[in-house]
Amino acid sequence: MTERNDQIEQRLAKLAGIRDDLGLDPYPPRTGPVTPVARVVESGETQEPVSTAGRIRARREHGKTVFMDVWSEGASIQVYLKKDRLPEAVWRLSELLDLGDIVRVTGPVFRTRSGELTVQVASLELLCKSLRPLPVVKTDSEGRTFDAFADTEMMYRHRSIDLAVNPESRERALARSRIITALRAYLDRNRFVEVETPVLQPLYGGAAAEPFKTEYAHLGETFYLRIATELYLKRLLAGGMDRVYELGKDFRNEGIDSTHSPEFTQLELYEAYGDYGTMMTRFEEMMQEAAQAAGCGRTASFRGHAISLEAPFARVGFVDALREASGEDFFSWEPGALRRLCDDLGIAPGSSSREDMIDRLFDHHVTSKLIQPTFVVDYPQFLSPLAKLKPGCPGITERFELFIAGLEMCNAFSEQNDPVLQRRILVEQAQASSERKGDVDEEFLAALELGMPPAGGLGIGVDRLVMVLTDARSIRDVILFPQLRRLS
Repeated sequence: MTERNDQIEQRLAKLAGIRDDLGLDPYPPRTGPVTPVARVVESGETQEPVSTAGRIRARREHGKTVFMDVWSEGASIQVYLKKDRLPEAVWRLSELLDLGDIVRVTGPVFRTRSGELTVQVASLELLCKSLRPLPVVKTDSEGRTFDAFADTEMMYRHRSIDLAVNPESRERALARSRIITALRAYLDRNRFVEVETPVLQPLYGGAAAEPFKTEYAHLGETFYLRIATELYLKRLLAGGMDRVYELGKDFRNEGIDSTHSPEFTQLELYEAYGDYGTMMTRFEEMMQEAAQAAGCGRTASFRGHAISLEAPFARVGFVDALREASGEDFFSWEPGALRRLCDDLGIAPGSSSREDMIDRLFDHHVTSKLIQPTFVVDYPQFLSPLAKLKPGCPGITERFELFIAGLEMCNAFSEQNDPVLQRRILVEQAQASSERKGDVDEEFLAALELGMPPAGGLGIGVDRLVMVLTDARSIRDVILFPQLRRLS
């Protein structure tokens, strides 16, 4: 233990007393049957003894009686110990207990004069002695919390403390689980098959991003943590699996901020004989089911806005929206003029390419103003080289992204299945990459040459979806163990 203060020293002394004086194991290997606290509360009064367990959250001494609040899984119940009704060893044990200790109590359940449901303790067992005190958090009779553990840096580094004392953090974690369950249930019900593809890949692809790389010692080769699952999932389409999805971690060796994490959860799905219109419907339906699971209904509160989740969501064209918002036709501008404009607006594109500057100008003029769920559709081809061209619209592709309160939620295409065109695009991308040195994924191209049916594909940022449905300030709030800079 790296930190020793007076409270920890006192708890260590009590630990020694429990072991040496009482002859008890403060960390027993097993316990007897336990009824969850919530079920005890729900069942109410009973003369039959019940056994429940949880963490001591409050302690009140009144001479020869002690009241404690025992908490577990979001529910709490009062327990009552009276000295003359307990064996001497049990009472002595109760005197060595601290807030944060985990105990098992057994006894009948009654109501006090004030109406509070209470376990009359007949037996008491220590299941885990807490050596590090929890922050004291006070809650009134109406459930309002005061003096909360609100140091965000500490919350992220010590999530166990955060979950133990902050109900909103615990509820957000539970909501995330329910949201993911709802997404899977929707896809399974609609005949999608969940699959697993490699996390370590000899070639990375499916998105434009910097990878994490590692050395595969046995093979003597460089491998990469995947940045997307797209190319492997499309191989399955070519193999005759018409509806597939994967929900898992992707990794991008890029910046960290309130909406970006280098390790994030993504849901990718592909549907043969669908297109980007099919994916819009899929997203709307999944969004509504996820919202129901999170307890939002048809309206979510996010970033101070009431977000309507009623379908159909609004749709705007990329080109028209940028022209209308800016009052300019940036598609006819020369790169030098775009560069000067970006400098004047304080926009820092990732590169000096015309494509990247137009993409950043779109973010500046349009996405920040898209508050309600809005599909931005029909992207220029130079921003969507892996999407199908839209019939009758030269230079425009069948691609969409959805935005809520300026936050990108998903990306979808009518997927390219022309193997000759796809090869040319991948070769151009590989030649432009200093990391890949011209390599292309020949196994993926072989699958396309075998024949992949026309399909729609959709990628959803699960962390951001949870952010919206739980009104989280930062992506770190919805990732239980976010990446943080190591303390020196």
